[in-house]
Amino acid sequence: MLAKRIIPCLDVKDGRVVKGVNFVNLRDAGDPVELAALYDREGADELVFLDISASVEGRETMEEVVRQTAGEIAIPFTVGGGISKVEDMKRILRAGADKIAVNTAAVLNPQLIADGARRFGSQCIVVAIDAKYNEAWGEWEVYTHGGRKPSGIKALEWVKQAETLGAGEILLTSMDADGTKDGFDLKLTAAVSDSVRIPVIASGGAGKESHFYDVFTTGKADAGLAATIFHYKEIAVTALKQHLREQGVEIRD
Repeated sequence: MLAKRIIPCLDVKDGRVVKGVNFVNLRDAGDPVELAALYDREGADELVFLDISASVEGRETMEEVVRQTAGEIAIPFTVGGGISKVEDMKRILRAGADKIAVNTAAVLNPQLIADGARRFGSQCIVVAIDAKYNEAWGEWEVYTHGGRKPSGIKALEWVKQAETLGAGEILLTSMDADGTKDGFDLKLTAAVSDSVRIPVIASGGAGKESHFYDVFTTGKADAGLAATIFHYKEIAVTALKQHLREQGVEIRD
């Protein structure tokens, strides 16, 4: 079994890190390059940068942020937001990113996953999925455009398709749990983890150390991603890792 990973997430808007609850009510959380360097020093295993505004200006800003960050950290980092074609992937990878996350663009054009995997390797392609429980269906639905648009696509079907197309990893965000700090969506995470063979990064709902233990055991996730608790110093990465080791979870040094 691979060691579990702890991944802080930097949601970047207009060059600043922001965080909200259930994808709304955003507030400033700091400078992305400074935060990235801090998390590297604290022992985070990886970082995820998401340009949540994904405007033309935002993408240009993100490219510069990626370049600056690459010079400050030694850990791998994934960049997503506004990436809709292979040339976008190439540009961000050249700026210093290790992996590319695609979300809306992949739903609208699944071939993008296959094209990216063929060009750069599956290990570079992360398919990010924003999922929300659909009462009528009795299962989860994929949302696009920063969680604003229901796609009509079932999440469990989409993760299988993404894997088949060449995705190397799934970044799974529960919209129901996002920012609540009540814990990860364990049912959703376990269902997705059982549906694919590639690693699943769980996102949305982390509020305390025990939530990570739960998502690694009950949720079967390969990595736990969080933002609010790290940005506002509610939990330190080093303390979280020590707690998980004490609970018998194999975690990276």
